[in-house]
Amino acid sequence: MSAVRKTPKNTNPKNTTSDRPEDERLGLGTAFTFGLQHVLTMYGGIIAPPLIIGAAAGLTSAEVGVLVAACLFMGGLATLLQTLGIPFFGSQLPLVQGVSFAGVATMLAIVNQGSGLPAVFGAVIVASLIGLVVAPFFAHIVRFFPPVVTGTVITMIGLSLVPVAARWITGADPESPTYADPVFVGIAGFTLFVIMLLSKLGNATISRLSILIAMVVGTVFAAVIGRADFSKVLEGPIFAFPSPFAFGVPTFDLAAIVSMTIVVLVILTETTADIIAVAEITGSKVDRKRIAAGLRADMVSSAVSPIFNSFTQSAFAQNVGLVAVTKIKSRYAVAAGGVILIILGLTPILGRVVAAVPTAVLGGAGLVLFGTVTASGIRTLSKVKYDGNMNLIIVAASLSFGVLPEVNHDIYMNFPTWFQVIFGSGISSAAIMAIVLNLVFNHFSKGTPEDPSVFAASPVRAVRTDVIRTLRARSGR
Repeated sequence: MSAVRKTPKNTNPKNTTSDRPEDERLGLGTAFTFGLQHVLTMYGGIIAPPLIIGAAAGLTSAEVGVLVAACLFMGGLATLLQTLGIPFFGSQLPLVQGVSFAGVATMLAIVNQGSGLPAVFGAVIVASLIGLVVAPFFAHIVRFFPPVVTGTVITMIGLSLVPVAARWITGADPESPTYADPVFVGIAGFTLFVIMLLSKLGNATISRLSILIAMVVGTVFAAVIGRADFSKVLEGPIFAFPSPFAFGVPTFDLAAIVSMTIVVLVILTETTADIIAVAEITGSKVDRKRIAAGLRADMVSSAVSPIFNSFTQSAFAQNVGLVAVTKIKSRYAVAAGGVILIILGLTPILGRVVAAVPTAVLGGAGLVLFGTVTASGIRTLSKVKYDGNMNLIIVAASLSFGVLPEVNHDIYMNFPTWFQVIFGSGISSAAIMAIVLNLVFNHFSKGTPEDPSVFAASPVRAVRTDVIRTLRARSGR
């Protein structure tokens, strides 16, 4: 009688669907625990855009609360689409979605031109539909967005948002008696101090949540000294489904659409990088079809977002880092985070609480939050090769061109409105210049000298570590 062959036991009983590491099944409690951690990690980032844009649009605290709730709600839906997926939509990777910082400065430029939120929503819809069409082919054109371009744009995004933090601290009206009040500056400084203190602690969880915790501590401090007002938090429903087109029917302005299309291309580039990064972390296999499915999920979520009063959606890079730190590769943990975001979005009272946080507290947190975006761009630029090419000129000219309208808002005041909308945004200006110069110098290289210009050939200004060691040794004598 032949021996009966025993079926080998499943060495990974939690993984019941496939051999893909991202398909690991977690217990319900475990999934929601790690999902909550993802939400807390990105919470400060997802609420900042509606706060910035809402303030610029002159909305009341209750209306800003509606924006915040809408962004949480749409971020949850977009996360579910990206992680769980449907045919042709969703990478099925552990990627958290939320409102992208990339479009904030451009949307501010649209609002500041007097077009208001309806023009912002209209531009987001059209630009996202263009991105949806481009998504399947983006893997072929992503070569036109190398680190010298994306690093410049990301750096400019951070730089263009720093003045927002400054206005949060000082106030927006120079004629106001409380403008640049030392008390508000002190509150911002206290919040910044708490962030640095918590970041220094040995506890990794507290360090990752330092911005969120510091905002709570800063708000409590402001309330104690009488500089926080939560009297209107209870005005309005506790639970509510986001009302479609709560701020009016979208309008469509060509210049605004062009500006947002540039932003969408940047978002597509960032999401492509995030998909590849999280695939490397999880050990998953990705090809062009899977990348295209992830990009389509981004774009269809972004196109639908304005219906529910939200903005462009993209993957959050900090959550990609969280996957690497926690080693939890399951997309179902992130999907649980998406469910939490939806629940938060259905409770507008939380949005009103966030909207009531003193702007000085937001300013102190914003210095770190926006500075982190700038630092991410600089880190990307550090990977660029500058020897024997014109990349230094590309970065220098693009950043200067982008900073120009940020430091002098009147520089294009006598130009046509469409020009002001496009080039009044530092991000659009820097992106256009970087893309064009990259094409001119790195792709259409005919006529470019073999030896770079005197500016590009300038030496790196840095003190070598061996020199520092020598100085230390001499000072110790």
